[in-house]
Amino acid sequence: MIPKSFRIEFLARRREFITLLGGAAAAWPLAAATAQRAGKLPTIGFFGSASPSTWKPWVAAFVQRLRELGWIDGQTIAIEYRWAEGRSERFDEIMAEFIQLNVNIVVVGGVAVPAAKRATSVIPIVFTLAQDPVGSGLVASLARPGGNVTGLSTQSGDLFDKRLEILREIVPGLRRLGIIANRDNPAVALEISDAHEKARKLGIDVIISNIVRADDIAPAIEALKGRADALYVCTDPLVNTHRIRINTFALAARLPTMHANRDFIEAGGLISYGANYPDLFRRAGDYVDKIMRGAKPGDLPVEQPTKFDLVINLITAKALGIDVPPTLLARADEVIE
Repeated sequence: MIPKSFRIEFLARRREFITLLGGAAAAWPLAAATAQRAGKLPTIGFFGSASPSTWKPWVAAFVQRLRELGWIDGQTIAIEYRWAEGRSERFDEIMAEFIQLNVNIVVVGGVAVPAAKRATSVIPIVFTLAQDPVGSGLVASLARPGGNVTGLSTQSGDLFDKRLEILREIVPGLRRLGIIANRDNPAVALEISDAHEKARKLGIDVIISNIVRADDIAPAIEALKGRADALYVCTDPLVNTHRIRINTFALAARLPTMHANRDFIEAGGLISYGANYPDLFRRAGDYVDKIMRGAKPGDLPVEQPTKFDLVINLITAKALGIDVPPTLLARADEVIE
């Protein structure tokens, strides 16, 4: 006969074990449990459309948020990084690698989302930096994306009016606006079309200089020299990868530049206004957490930026002989000097 004291201890330990198991089950998502049974950690495929150096602060924000939510690379998850280095021909190849690796989620920059979406209708996809997710056909609607894709929009096209307003403060006689852009990028093509229409209504002539490779940058900016009063730079992986080159040639051509984010200003650009990219990548970590814990991407609304930054480089302004209005400096979130 089993002693009563032993039975009591056994039942107590049994209750303790069940409680522990139940807590672990609640904290550990289905995807992770499945991956563990298969002998590996749940895996995030992180798809960078540019280079590791250009995305470094954004990746850091994403990884930090995951850590806060309990997802630690090498312990509770694995992160597989792939970089396209601004080359769109790499997009399909990277997605093929992720499918072969059987990743649980793909996190991808906006310009590469169409390639990711074409490659799989099963693996959840979280996008960041998408300029117009509805207009470009990435999702059915912002509130109900549907399918396996959701994420964060930059509202870049919607910000053209504000950027133009700021440019006119810093270049009061603005009449001719040069735009440098990779028109092969569908999202950029939409932005150019919108910018052209809005500038025309204000009596500003627009001159487009198209680039499709790094070697196009110098002649594209040279073609604007003496023909444009300022340069509006449409962001995409190619432009982001070569931002120092763009700003160097723009400065040589005496062209004040307007950019979408502060990384271009650190690289010598004059002024930027746009969504705070590290914040968007941080919030992408929340999407990953929800999906890992069982949420369906199509049920998670696409979110828009909540933080916007105005950044001014006074070193560049001085080199161009521009006096930045004190009222504009007072509104800036950051001034580089």
